[in-house]
Amino acid sequence: MAVGLAGSGHSTLDEEARAEVDVLNSRLEKTTQLTKKIQSCLGRLDATGKSVHDVTGPLNGETRRLQTLGNNVDAVLAAIDRLRQPADSKNDEEQIIRVGPDKAGLPNYLASIKRLTKSLTDMQASNLRANQQTIADLARLIKSGNTQLENHFDKLLRAETPRSIEPLHYITKDKPFPVFSQDKIARLGLVYSYIAGSQAQGGQESPVSRIYAEVRGPYLSLSLANLAAASVNTAKKKNPDAIYRAGTNGIGTYAQAMEGLFLSEYDNVCSIFTREDWGFVFQSTCQAALAELARTLRELNAHIKAHLQTDCYLAYELTEILSALSGKLDTRTGELKGSLAAALKPVRETAKSSLSELLDETRRKIGALQVLPSDGAPISVVSESMQRLQAMVEFLRPISSIMVSLGDGGWKSSTASNGRSTDAIPSLASFDIGADGRDIFAHYCLDTIDVLLTSLDQKARLLLKSKAVAGVFMANTVVIIGRMVYDSDLAPLLKTRLEVLDQWRKKATAAYTDVCKDLSVHLFDTIHTSRSHRPTSGPADSASVIKGLGSKDKDKIKEKFTQFNNAFDDMVSRHKSYSMEREVRKMFGEDIRQKLQPLYDRFWDRYHEIDKGKGKYVKYDKSSIAAVFLSLAS
Repeated sequence: MAVGLAGSGHSTLDEEARAEVDVLNSRLEKTTQLTKKIQSCLGRLDATGKSVHDVTGPLNGETRRLQTLGNNVDAVLAAIDRLRQPADSKNDEEQIIRVGPDKAGLPNYLASIKRLTKSLTDMQASNLRANQQTIADLARLIKSGNTQLENHFDKLLRAETPRSIEPLHYITKDKPFPVFSQDKIARLGLVYSYIAGSQAQGGQESPVSRIYAEVRGPYLSLSLANLAAASVNTAKKKNPDAIYRAGTNGIGTYAQAMEGLFLSEYDNVCSIFTREDWGFVFQSTCQAALAELARTLRELNAHIKAHLQTDCYLAYELTEILSALSGKLDTRTGELKGSLAAALKPVRETAKSSLSELLDETRRKIGALQVLPSDGAPISVVSESMQRLQAMVEFLRPISSIMVSLGDGGWKSSTASNGRSTDAIPSLASFDIGADGRDIFAHYCLDTIDVLLTSLDQKARLLLKSKAVAGVFMANTVVIIGRMVYDSDLAPLLKTRLEVLDQWRKKATAAYTDVCKDLSVHLFDTIHTSRSHRPTSGPADSASVIKGLGSKDKDKIKEKFTQFNNAFDDMVSRHKSYSMEREVRKMFGEDIRQKLQPLYDRFWDRYHEIDKGKGKYVKYDKSSIAAVFLSLAS
């Protein structure tokens, strides 16, 4: 029974297991069928996806192209909107341009022109045919605006510029010359900056530069016109033969006014214009005034040439004053040096050539002399020549400059100065650094003195037959030269260099006292002695000497006294008749005394007893002839 139950139990379990297996097999079969269906669906889906891909691919590309086209259309529409803006605002800007900078206000007016200029630039870049009329309108407006700006600049400038001013008012009161107000400078500068910047027109191309020179140039020249005329008028002296004196011409005031006006104008130019335009605008503005200066200097130069003997010093003064003016302006502005040098050139050349011409004129004057004073009196050419040298010392600074540029001895050749002609005002750099203008001028003075003495000596030898008169004439000349050197500012330059005067003085004295040789002959005697009657040493005993003479020897002594007296009296008479400078009379009298008095004293000591004191032959005793000798020197 138990076995049967056990067998039935196992059978039940097997049945259950088979039932589960059947269930699993059934589910597996369904899963397999489902998998096949899914695979079939996936296959169909894959085929469908390929078809969709083939269809949607072209559609995506077309969509992208449509998107790009849409973006481009949007950009074009935006550009068209921007391009339409200038045309839309043109009327507003035109209203501003039409009323002008005065009513619209300069800043607002300049801003309007700048906006128009930018709009024109943008429209020209678009190159759209539809904008051509607008472009033309904008260009017309801008041109009109610029023209009004130039007119506004002109108006502002003229409002600030008087016709002329009186420079003496500022010079005498030591007041600064007028410049523009800060407000005017700001407004003029704004206009210039816009025109020069927006149109790239600076320097000579800038219309405002031209306007500035046209307005301010006449103001400068008219303000200086009276002083220019005064410089010419003051050159005409009441006495044409009077030597020109420093400072008597109006050129100093003229140059002072020019300096003040020019420097003030340069300050104006620097305040308005940009640095690169300063030089051109300043030179253009000063050109009319410089042309007037050049004309004035030509007139003065013609006057100097016509009166070279008396007015050459004006050439030296002009050279100094204008060279100084050029240096001051060049230091402050860096401009006008060339223009001033060109204006001064004719005068400077005359100043240089005058040195040789004055020497030549001295030679010509002396060479033309037909007579000389018969009493040996000095002639005017001597004092005139020395007065010229004295006057030159007053202008030693410019003369030193001229001397250095000529070189030592350069005045001896008229071609020397011409060969060195130049438009430039010489600077120290162009000179021989070892040259001393004062020293060279001293050499010129010595050359003048040498020409004077040599030429007069030759003329005296020719026209004065008497050596004594020639000696008086030359001694007077030497003394006057020496006196005019030592009594003037020539002394510091020449006092250690006048050995030449000593030489001429000795020559003149020798020529004059040559008469002493003839007089001394009468005071020489021949003494015949024997061993028993030799003359004793010491003072001679005249009575003993006369007693020892024979009658013939006594007659000879009497004749010598008589001849000496006659010759001596004649010499004294002629000496007193000559026209001698005080120093010359003293010099000659002393020289005659030294030569003759010892001889006469000796002769008198030996032979005065020849007429036993009656005075028949011995006219002068030692004291009386000494008094005569002293009178010769006084």
